[in-house]
Amino acid sequence: MKEMNVAIIGYKFMGKAHSNAWKNVINFFDLPYKPVLKVACGRNQEAVQAFADNWGWEEVETDWQKVVEREDIDIIDISAPPSLHKEIAIAAAKAGKHIFCEKPIALSADEALEMYEAAEEAGVVHYLNHNYRRSPAVVLAKQMIDEGKLGQIYHWRGCYLQSWLMDPNFPLTWHLQKEIAGSGANGGINSHSVDLARYLVGEIKSVTGMAKTFVKERPLPEGTGGGTFSAGGTADKMGKVTVEDAISMVVEFENGALGSFEATTFAIGRLNYNYFEIYGSKGAVIWNLERMNELQYFDGSDETGKQGFQTILATDPSHPYMSHWWPPAHNIGYEHAFHHGVADFLGAIANGEKIAPNFYDGYLGMKVLEAGLKSAETKQQVDVA
Repeated sequence: MKEMNVAIIGYKFMGKAHSNAWKNVINFFDLPYKPVLKVACGRNQEAVQAFADNWGWEEVETDWQKVVEREDIDIIDISAPPSLHKEIAIAAAKAGKHIFCEKPIALSADEALEMYEAAEEAGVVHYLNHNYRRSPAVVLAKQMIDEGKLGQIYHWRGCYLQSWLMDPNFPLTWHLQKEIAGSGANGGINSHSVDLARYLVGEIKSVTGMAKTFVKERPLPEGTGGGTFSAGGTADKMGKVTVEDAISMVVEFENGALGSFEATTFAIGRLNYNYFEIYGSKGAVIWNLERMNELQYFDGSDETGKQGFQTILATDPSHPYMSHWWPPAHNIGYEHAFHHGVADFLGAIANGEKIAPNFYDGYLGMKVLEAGLKSAETKQQVDVA
């Protein structure tokens, strides 16, 4: 089996999730290539070395440009903050590397378009890791929609609720700085909801949005890291929060459906509540990440008096991806969708095919997110060009 050398840039939360997939995917999927964990890159030599030792990366580097220029690297995995995505991706494309990139794609739609054009010009495979698209129950929902089981789609209701920023003493990490993150809840979590809506319902035509920053100043992080969700802070040195804590959007899809989105990091009691409902003329589906193996399905053709939402446990080998895992009713978890993304990405490279979502999907999604923030600022409905 031919090997493909992978270099990962970034080693925090997403670095761990990606490393787990690169390391273990070969044990479960019949792949055209064996991924080799070649180089881990990060600014802190000691920290990236500890990360590499733990996950089995062969080498470490502190300069991402040196990594991209290496002739022995086939794939660049971008797990760094969004402010670095464009520069790394364009350099990787020019160097002929395939690109596996974490969301949000970039700081803006313009940057995303530059990334897409560079990757297309270079002829490399480019993938944007909206991992929830590859949850078996979500793919099953897509199949059912495409088969017409829901009929004409009328409504999308989506929300992504977290609570990790409610403490006003939580420090000013990079996630709260516009020049690094691009946006707050909008890019961090609403981007997932928008991607799922585009995947399942279709393109979005117009947006009306409201956004709010509840805590406008926070303690500066202790030390030089500030890249984790649990970093300490010091109250005698404060910095300005430059992104939104919450956003709500009402949208119209190009196919005429109506939709709503709510994303916040201030929903007490909610840790990672990614949820959607889709209603059509013949049926409906509901999915909740906290019960990610289940799909709720309402069949409008059932006999009157016997109608109701049924729970489909999407763990049968006939369900998407599940033949690679465990016997029926043995649930999979959050990390498995990353494995599915890596497997499909390597397959796309082998077959010379495009994969979705890619950088163009990222560009279209970013235009919706930007329209939401623009609407919140102008207090007017904004068309998505």
